[in-house]
Formats: sequence, structure tokens, C-alpha cells
Amino acid sequence: MWFQHSEAIWRDFPLLAAGAIVTQGETSDRDVTRQSQRFLDRADARLRRSSESELPEIQAWRRAFAQMGLKPTQYRCASEALLRRYRKDKALPNIHPLVDLCNAVSVAYAIPVAVFDLDRVDGNLEVRYADGAEVYLAFSGETEHPAPGEVVFADAAGQAHARRWTNRQSALSAVRPDSARALIVAEALHDDAAADVAALLDELQQVLTVVQAEPFGVARLSKDQPSIMTS
Repeated sequence: MWFQHSEAIWRDFPLLAAGAIVTQGETSDRDVTRQSQRFLDRADARLRRSSESELPEIQAWRRAFAQMGLKPTQYRCASEALLRRYRKDKALPNIHPLVDLCNAVSVAYAIPVAVFDLDRVDGNLEVRYADGAEVYLAFSGETEHPAPGEVVFADAAGQAHARRWTNRQSALSAVRPDSARALIVAEALHDDAAADVAALLDELQQVLTVVQAEPFGVARLSKDQPSIMTS
């Protein structure tokens, strides 16, 4: 099984820098409060200097969403949505230790970080343009079909595990208390994206030891090295 971006995505978004970590190990009973807080403190410092919409990482995703024909203030990338919520509430929701940790890293870097339960992904997972036949399970329980041309995370069975690229993940592969294998994906499009994604991966690997999610695969992805083996 592999995770990768399609050739068309690399062609249309040449500034894309991505990284992935594959982990294994039950992580639902860990306390990540202290580790998450230091990343939240960094987000606080950035938000004191400017709003999330002014950050170069967010501005790059807004341009990408406009390029995809989406209204950037209607459909926001995951890191912008988290930063908006954090600025207003001064807290992020507690979902699952692994997800909470990745969300904290995401707001510190202003880079979208997605976490997928690999046992609910069927075969290879690819970021690609939808053909319209994909099936997406919303958290409301409703089934949706992404429009042709929309960027999705699609598996071999045609299940869309994320819609509008970094905008909204599917309930199907959301991490649960019994999740044992996970794929963590970070993606950025700003000028310093490659360096920032590399730094994010390094820090995330270090703090994953807190939840005892053992990384058994780590990769910086590029047009020349587009894939990581997930099993």
C-alpha cells in the first residue's frame, strides 16, 4: 500500500512540499497536554503579531483554493480553520491524543496536518482530481460525491478520505480509540514550504514518542519522490 500525490497535482502545484509519517501502536490513553501546549504557545506568539489570514502559509493555500475554483473564505484549509478556532476560543477540542498533538503542531506551523486511520483505507491512497464517482462519508453520516475535478484523497475502492484537498476529512478514516495504524500527512505551498515541512516532520517524530506511536515510515515527498509505503 502506498500514499502519494498524482502527477497532475505536482504539475499544477509546483510549489507543493509534503511529508508523511506512518505510525503504529494504540495511542488513545496518552496525555499530550504538556507537549501540545508548547506548540500552542508558538501559535499564540504568531497570532499576536498578525491574524491567521496574513500568514504566508495560509495565503498560499488561499491562492491554491482560488486556483481550484473555490472561494477561499468559504472553504478554508484545515490549518486556517484550526487557527481561527484557536484565536477565538484559546483552546482546541480534545479529540484523540494523536489527533490533538497533530492539531497543535498544525497551528504552530500554520500547515495542514491530516491523520488517517490506515485500517479504514482500502489499498493505495492518492491525492488526485476526482472523477465524480468517489464516495465521501461526512461526519453527519451523510454520503456525498465530490464533483469531478475536485482534489480528493482517494483510495483504491473510490472512497474519498478528504474533500477539497486540505479542507475537510472524512468520518470513514477518522482516528478512533481503537485505531492502531495511522498515516500523518503535512502539506504546504508557501515559499519556505520545503524547509518548514522538513522541520515539522522532525519535531513531530520527536513528540510522537509521548503517545507511543512508533514511526515505521517517514518521508519528504516531492515530484521526484512522490510516494511512501504505508504497509
